[in-house]
Amino acid sequence: MSAPRTLTPRVDSELWARFGRSAAAVDEGHWMRTSDVEPWLRERARAHRLRVRRVPFEDLDGWSFQEGTGNLSHRSGRFFTVEGLRTTGGPGSADAREQPVIHQPEVGILGILAKEFDGVLHFLMQAKAEPGNPEPVQLSPTVQATRSNYTGAHGGSRVRYLDHFIRTGGGRVLVDTLQSEHGEWFYRKSNRNVMVETSGHVEADDDFCWLTLGQIGALLRRDLLVNMDSRSVLAGAPMPGAEPGALCSDVALHSWLATHRAGSDMRSGLVPLAGLRGWQRGPASIESTSRGGFRVVAVQVEAEKREVPGWSQPLVEPTEHGLSAFLLRRFDGVPHLLAHARTEGGLTDVVELAPTVQGVPEEPSARGRTPFLDEVLSGASERTLFDARHSEEGGRFLNAVSRYAVVEAGPDTASRTPPPGYLWVTPGQLGDLVRQGRYVNVQARTLMSMLATGAVAL
Repeated sequence: MSAPRTLTPRVDSELWARFGRSAAAVDEGHWMRTSDVEPWLRERARAHRLRVRRVPFEDLDGWSFQEGTGNLSHRSGRFFTVEGLRTTGGPGSADAREQPVIHQPEVGILGILAKEFDGVLHFLMQAKAEPGNPEPVQLSPTVQATRSNYTGAHGGSRVRYLDHFIRTGGGRVLVDTLQSEHGEWFYRKSNRNVMVETSGHVEADDDFCWLTLGQIGALLRRDLLVNMDSRSVLAGAPMPGAEPGALCSDVALHSWLATHRAGSDMRSGLVPLAGLRGWQRGPASIESTSRGGFRVVAVQVEAEKREVPGWSQPLVEPTEHGLSAFLLRRFDGVPHLLAHARTEGGLTDVVELAPTVQGVPEEPSARGRTPFLDEVLSGASERTLFDARHSEEGGRFLNAVSRYAVVEAGPDTASRTPPPGYLWVTPGQLGDLVRQGRYVNVQARTLMSMLATGAVAL
């Protein structure tokens, strides 16, 4: 008689295939056709009736500049603060740099609930309005909540479907990692990115719909439909298809990134917002006295379909649209992405893997042009595998929009041996790092979500 089985397989070999079947279901799912999602979002936008208007700082309800430090904080001591960040060292700069930054030490939950219909995994997506989005209502995770929100600090209604992600035994966990947010505008901010599969009955509220991975991938090819938090979680989805090899081994990749992290001389820390060098506070904004890339502003929000019907808050507003793009090459038939070990002052581990190009397209300067920027900007349509505009986190950023692209490059524009700080990695290697947490930055995760959902066909 055999002994009872007590061990669980370390890897679910069927999970990749199940995600693959979901990614292949593009035109319609159990809930609705893909072509019906945009009209549904427009209808939910009419129902939400989100109103956002700029106000001076003195009209912020519950927010004030602290005496002494000048930090902008809420009277509850919860949510987040706007403080100063001082950074020294880092690539190409020996001078100290100062700027405002959002400090939100609590870990939020970005959770997507999964369920199988007709043998195909579907994901419960939310039509959620955010004050900073250029298109107010976008496809969001099932649960998108800071700890202050889901513990009731705002005094509003309970977050729907939350128990699936915080209750032991709430379902089968498919993906669960801690991930960074924007290292340029947040100070050491992390969110829990999680997918949970349920086998029980789930009643979908009017603001929720079940979609396949392929349907979401099709919508990612459209501008401003899928929000940043959804893209971050979806980047962790396993991608079907075995890779026969890579230019560098997984151990070599980990060693390369560890070497960059250990060797970075960047140091950063919080300082008072008052008196930041190169910044000035006016009645309605905090702006750079030189050519700054963003400002801090204040808004008043009225929202009939949120946990609370109205509030005010500060937001970070970029002054220009961004660009994030991967160059792609095939080596011995295997696609590789050119990743950049990017240093950012707000990241917990200082260095994370970023797209080949990330930032704001700029004019040539004395320091030269950003590496590979011209290759991305000049990419012909037949070499551009993906190109769409997406907004960043609309709960903290106002009108923050970036162009996201994947461009196939040739040996003349991107050699097999890239310059220091760059490395060719396969999508599978990058996906493995996403599922380990805080190795791949949020911009690269957006592009990885295109691969995981089939929005980019390799």
